[in-house]
Amino acid sequence: MLLLATNIGDDDHDTGPHHPERPARLGAALEGIGTAGLDEAVVTLDPRLATEEELALVHPLDYLRKLEAFCGGGGGHLDADTPAGPGSWDTSRRAVGAALAAVDALDGGTGDVAFVAARPPGHHMGRDRPMGFCLLNTVAVAAAALADRGQRVLVLDWDVHHGNGTQEIFWDDPRVLYASTHEWPLYPGTGRLEETGGPGAPGLTVNIPLPAGSAGDDYRRAFDEVLTPAVEAFLPDWVLVSAGFDAHRADPLADIGLTAGDFADLALRARAFAPGPGRLALVLEGGYDLDALRLSVGASLAALLGVDFRPEPASSAGTGAAAVDRAVRALRG
Repeated sequence: MLLLATNIGDDDHDTGPHHPERPARLGAALEGIGTAGLDEAVVTLDPRLATEEELALVHPLDYLRKLEAFCGGGGGHLDADTPAGPGSWDTSRRAVGAALAAVDALDGGTGDVAFVAARPPGHHMGRDRPMGFCLLNTVAVAAAALADRGQRVLVLDWDVHHGNGTQEIFWDDPRVLYASTHEWPLYPGTGRLEETGGPGAPGLTVNIPLPAGSAGDDYRRAFDEVLTPAVEAFLPDWVLVSAGFDAHRADPLADIGLTAGDFADLALRARAFAPGPGRLALVLEGGYDLDALRLSVGASLAALLGVDFRPEPASSAGTGAAAVDRAVRALRG
């Protein structure tokens, strides 16, 4: 059973007519479920507004109140890429609330896996600095809520851009393993191989920077030879995926060559990282070509539910072999 949490019905986060992070992204992601023939396997959850107390698990109260006031005053641009309007505060809170609702439902034994189809994305948002289209860090709040319950959490980030905000939040937190595959060099300029965690959590940040032109074979090796040993050493109780689909070959904001079939393979590896059913949630991050997003979401969720839907074959002959070799050597010390 697939649990679906979305804020599409309450999406008043207006980014403007030409912004890549646009409301149509949610429609495309949800269409992927139907395209893959998964409608009858879906149970839709009612998202809620995350509370100030929940958001304060990772964001200072001063920042939260400033953001609320900024949006309430009409909004504007928080940086060159990150607009916010009058409805952005509640839309962002409902995105976080959707993730929290999904985790709570899984924890209660309701489903096997959850998909949080909500916007805006969150993984560039650190403790108090909005950037990269992100206003609140959805996956980080969900991970922190689980960690506060005594759970060990893997945050697996396969978005093509490094999740600098999530890394910052959990840099020195031994309860959370943050692992990222991302194009390098690319925005936001973080995520080097040498960034491995703070003194309180050494080795619990795992970055695998990959060059433009990397393909599915490079990602599969990175997961199998670098991430699998790190995850097996950590033994997470939960896996939360920052599921950006902008590493697809059609995406306009990057130059990685993944296909929908590759994302299905990554989703199966993410499931293998979880200790069992009901401990895996995918949270939407990037993905800006609407058709690629639709197909990639459909293929990923279908793989997790054991449904044969691979509209594109897996890719190979990528350029990332040397980068994966470096990451393997780094992991082995």
